[in-house]
Amino acid sequence: MKTEEDVLREAADNDIRYVRLQFVDILGRLKDVEIPVEQLGRALREEIMFDGSSVEGFVTVEESDMKLAPDPDTLTILPWKDDSVARMICDVKKSDGSFFEGCPRSILKKTLKEAEERGYSYNVGPEPEFFLFRNNEGGQATTLASNEDGYCDEIINQEEKVLRGIAENLKLLDFEIEALHQENAPGQYEIVFKYDDALTTADKIITFKTVVRAIAHQYKLHATFMPKPFSDHAGSCMHIHQSLFKDGQNAFYNDNNDNKENHLSDAALHFIGGQLEHAREFSAITNPIVNSYKRLGSGFEAPLFVAWSKQNRTSLIRIPAAHSKVGTRVELRSPDPTCNPYLALAVILKAGLEGIDKKTMPPKPLNGNNYALEDDKIKTTGDAKKLPRDLGEALHQLEKSDFMHDVLGNHVYDQFLAQKAAEWSSYCSEIHPWEINQFLSEY
Repeated sequence: MKTEEDVLREAADNDIRYVRLQFVDILGRLKDVEIPVEQLGRALREEIMFDGSSVEGFVTVEESDMKLAPDPDTLTILPWKDDSVARMICDVKKSDGSFFEGCPRSILKKTLKEAEERGYSYNVGPEPEFFLFRNNEGGQATTLASNEDGYCDEIINQEEKVLRGIAENLKLLDFEIEALHQENAPGQYEIVFKYDDALTTADKIITFKTVVRAIAHQYKLHATFMPKPFSDHAGSCMHIHQSLFKDGQNAFYNDNNDNKENHLSDAALHFIGGQLEHAREFSAITNPIVNSYKRLGSGFEAPLFVAWSKQNRTSLIRIPAAHSKVGTRVELRSPDPTCNPYLALAVILKAGLEGIDKKTMPPKPLNGNNYALEDDKIKTTGDAKKLPRDLGEALHQLEKSDFMHDVLGNHVYDQFLAQKAAEWSSYCSEIHPWEINQFLSEY
């Protein structure tokens, strides 16, 4: 870990003039406080304050003074700005310097410590997808795709420049880019970056979304991580590849393979069992907006049932073909890129750890196309339940979950439920164009 002296020297060597102190709110929205570099020492000593009552879901006006605690290892120059602007990612603390129970990054760190106490390190590789849409003449976003191509079609012209611009900026921010390609829907793309430890990965997801939006804006395009902008095309997901390592070895790999699925260890099977056990409860965190549920169960390989399988892309949990011991992993396919990555990784890790602690075995894998299976057949073959059909049902599952209350803590649990209940209520009371088109003339 870098020291205060390391950070100050790095800032001076790179002629940094301003530093953005970044953090996220409960819903994962990025916030920042910009300081001149002359105040960097104070920031590293956690002397920079902000008004927590102005961040929805944080604190009241009676306790509004809060501290930013920068992570020195996250000091990075923002390459799409000029060379004088850098950022550091921060935890949020109370004014007395104590742990703030509403800080999503701190909740993930707490859960990672629980894994560490069991001897595990948690590695994560996300696959965030996004759309590039055109702006209208007034500069407002539309749903007009930047192209009409399909999966892995050749990317040319403006889109090629945008994607390469994003990739080049990400590389300057220490991302290792593995692939970039067109996805299934018009204007939909995926840029795959290498897995890392969970905290670093969560930081990178926040940074990734910032870079994508910033570079798209330079080309007069609008980037969106909305899961389902089109009813008749695939939506954007953020599949999460996970593995636990212990004593330098992949704890999910079983070398003997005595009747084990895909060389999966008991720890891997129990981890899967724990995540399936709590999948309906953590759905509101991994899929947090009304639109998230237009994607789930809509086809296009989005999961519908709480089931797992070997390689089958219609299952909630998939075991990708691994070419090495290190590559053995568990892929959770429900999350989408609107989730708060700190909270999402915290709850799915805790679910897996509980599965290991309780030796929870998953049901039989459903290796066939889940969409082709009837509910009755699902029940007899794997006793699988469906994921929540909408945000209202997901919130109901969250509200009655002691497990989720324990992971998130009182503050985040209550505030998240309150904010999302308001969103669901607003959606339910709104008259949508579909209703006008369907019923205005008919009735």
